[in-house]
Amino acid sequence: MVNETINIYGARQNNLKNISLKIPKHQIVAFTGVSGSGKSSLVFETIGAEAQRQINETQNSFIRHRLQHFGVADVDKIENLNVPVLINQKPLTGNIRSTVATITDIYANLRLLFSRMGEPFVGYATVFSFNHPSGMCPQCEGIGLEQSIDIYKILDLNKSLNEEGAINFPTYSTHAWRWTRYADSGYFDLDKKLKDYSAEEWDLFLNAPQHKPLHPTSNWKKTALYEGLIPRFERNYLKGEAQERNRYRHSLDPIITTKPCTLCHGQRLNQKSLSCKINGKNIADCTALSVDALLQFVESLHSEKYETILNEIKNKLMNLKLVGLSYLNLNRISNTLSGGESQRIKMVKHLGNSLVDLLYIFDEPSIGLHPKDLDNIIQIIKKIRDKGNSVLLVEHDPDLIKIADHIIDMGPLSGTKGGEVIYQGNFAGLKHSSGLTGQYFQKATSYQKTPRNSDEKIWIKDAHVFNLKHIDVPIAKNCLNVVTGVAGSGKSTLISKVLPQQYPQTKLIDQSAITATARSNLLTYLDLLDPIRQLFAKANHVSPKLFSFNSEGACPQCKGTGIEKVDLAFLDDIELTCEMCHGSGYTPDILKYHYKNKNIAEIMTMTVAEAFDFFDHEYLQQQFRLLISLGLDYIAIGQRLNTFSGGERQRLKLSKEIHGTGHMIVLDEPSSGLHPSDTEKLIKLLNHLVDQGNTIIVIEHNLDIMSQADWIIDIGPLAGDQGGELIFAGTVHELIHHPDNSFTGFYLRKYLGLIEV
Repeated sequence: MVNETINIYGARQNNLKNISLKIPKHQIVAFTGVSGSGKSSLVFETIGAEAQRQINETQNSFIRHRLQHFGVADVDKIENLNVPVLINQKPLTGNIRSTVATITDIYANLRLLFSRMGEPFVGYATVFSFNHPSGMCPQCEGIGLEQSIDIYKILDLNKSLNEEGAINFPTYSTHAWRWTRYADSGYFDLDKKLKDYSAEEWDLFLNAPQHKPLHPTSNWKKTALYEGLIPRFERNYLKGEAQERNRYRHSLDPIITTKPCTLCHGQRLNQKSLSCKINGKNIADCTALSVDALLQFVESLHSEKYETILNEIKNKLMNLKLVGLSYLNLNRISNTLSGGESQRIKMVKHLGNSLVDLLYIFDEPSIGLHPKDLDNIIQIIKKIRDKGNSVLLVEHDPDLIKIADHIIDMGPLSGTKGGEVIYQGNFAGLKHSSGLTGQYFQKATSYQKTPRNSDEKIWIKDAHVFNLKHIDVPIAKNCLNVVTGVAGSGKSTLISKVLPQQYPQTKLIDQSAITATARSNLLTYLDLLDPIRQLFAKANHVSPKLFSFNSEGACPQCKGTGIEKVDLAFLDDIELTCEMCHGSGYTPDILKYHYKNKNIAEIMTMTVAEAFDFFDHEYLQQQFRLLISLGLDYIAIGQRLNTFSGGERQRLKLSKEIHGTGHMIVLDEPSSGLHPSDTEKLIKLLNHLVDQGNTIIVIEHNLDIMSQADWIIDIGPLAGDQGGELIFAGTVHELIHHPDNSFTGFYLRKYLGLIEV
């Protein structure tokens, strides 16, 4: 048949080495290879971006300018592209008004149901919307919370407005534009310390509503309004857009006090709307339930008249259960979901549609999933293919790779040593190919048959947070502990919440964002930029300050960030590469200085592996070697921290905790985003940490890591209310011969070839 392949000619995006290939349509095609080998460059930044760009070009200019902008991919030609559906790991955005119920449209169905079946009748669907004036609680305006700002936490009363730090908050530093609203208002003596303000000055400074100041300075803009600090903060950060709140979250969190609304008690709706009930529950009672619990409630309702609405809600809830999200509460705020949870919700939204011949592109759909949950994802991906669609997977998980109809292995290594197609064909052929992926599948699986002695235990006592059912859990001291269980079973609650409460000395290394500025990168985070600057200074007989983009070397146009932000008012800001420094952050004059024939900007673009080979400085080599052992060899040493994935951030944090002994260190899914060959390195590193005298506790779903545990803890048996129990604690050998209801035991036996598949 014609057009049965997507044809790519001369792809050179990022590290791709001018590759050409044909990708079969209407099949599941898995793209494999180590991190940085070129998988995402080919699938997302070439195929996906070009398909999306061409779709965008079909829209009129009004719509086109409001869509996400995709640059032209660095490729000669792509033939036979389909309409793309990109399902990535980017967490869902949105503010406090966006919940699991609203983004899955379950809330819209519930509103319709309550307007028909609810008693007493209080109105149509809009009266059940907490985002509509007719439904929202008048006190909290539908957010369910009352928030206040403790402004004194950011004020230094011993300083004047002219002194740096009087208002200790980004955008309010001396001479920043928001600072000028107070300095140029004409109301204050700029050299007068805040503690010396009169009662009238304090009231003006903190509480004044918006108005035109009476005698402002000549710098005051004619149309500008003066406003007290507290109402300004409330308008910008409590009632404003989530984007502004998220941008300054780390500065805001310590100064905002939040409590449930005293009128609606957190239920978001007005009293009239909440009075309407079905079988004793109002709509807010329903959204406070987990997916599982709401499904049970909806299944208990019977009405021939409204069967269509009931079935629609049931189907959506069943789909959420199918992707391993049965434990989520429907009122969970969407921007608190993990990348893996967000991706699965996006997946669910496409299950119900009847569109065919689309190009679905998934970014590691296995992330955050126990092998039991992964079985369901595999069935969904097969259903999407069987409807007549093409599916591209960027994936490391062996079970997903095995079910692919076609595999394209990228490599051989990462960065400049990658970007080539190592193998293309079926799974049987992959096992005999030369790449690292093929080598992994050639190895026989095994488990830890000589675990460390675990006589001494650290006991978690009476754990009963969320769904944990008053359990006592033993952790083996000075051993490699792996805690597992299906998504939502309670393992993260047990280890990330209860354990640190009972043992405050616990070091928790998770995948959360690193508190840093937009200028922070791998080198600044690990304090490695100073020795590099010193090498440049010594080689060129100049000041090391010249090689800092936070000091004398900063590009004057972008002030050292390498980017320029374009404010699009109500749309998201766009980040553009600085035209003067071309993204390096350095003033062009600095680039004439060299160390070993490279300037500072060229150094910043090196990968960790390249930097290890380039520098003969002992301390730098030691640090780069450590990063390589953590599977971060492909990361550019000047890469900004806010572009790291969750798994990359966690491994970077771990690099700071490698030294020392006697620690209890918790890692939450450290294998996220790792190729199996890098997982082997991670296991070696974890064992090294244990050998140094540390207790390592890993929350994991990865079977390669589970099988190498000294002590394995299984929480379950299922998610939500059906989880929270200690299913097993012991050695891997004991677990795989354990007859009880451990799903982990079943999948480990399958992994080890002990049962027929």
